[in-house]
Amino acid sequence: MSQRRIIHSDHAPKAIGPYSQAVQVGNTVYLSGQTPIDPSTGELVEGDISLQAHQVFKNLKAVLVAAGLSFDQVARVGIYMTDLGNFAAVNDVMKQYFSEPYPARSTIGVAALPKASQVEIDLVAVVD
Repeated sequence: MSQRRIIHSDHAPKAIGPYSQAVQVGNTVYLSGQTPIDPSTGELVEGDISLQAHQVFKNLKAVLVAAGLSFDQVARVGIYMTDLGNFAAVNDVMKQYFSEPYPARSTIGVAALPKASQVEIDLVAVVD
């Protein structure tokens, strides 16, 4: 059985439940979903979906860095949105953090997210 390594960054929001920011098992790192919470205030970033998505990716980047990784090593992205009408706007933000070849991805419409955020994103990354 592989050992689990817990990954934590003080530059990302603290978990708001019984989970870790990320867990590495073997050469795979599973990042928990991040919402647009500003880690310095613990408050939801106000604004449109683009501002919220940028904060989510900043939070994810902080956890990736803590794991010694970058967005280039992300294999899968899971996006959860309360309004799929924001699909194109989130795509535009995502393109600012990833380059081709893009990771695999799913985008799912949900009824609600923690703290009334509009978007939550989780990642799976692979250690080279």
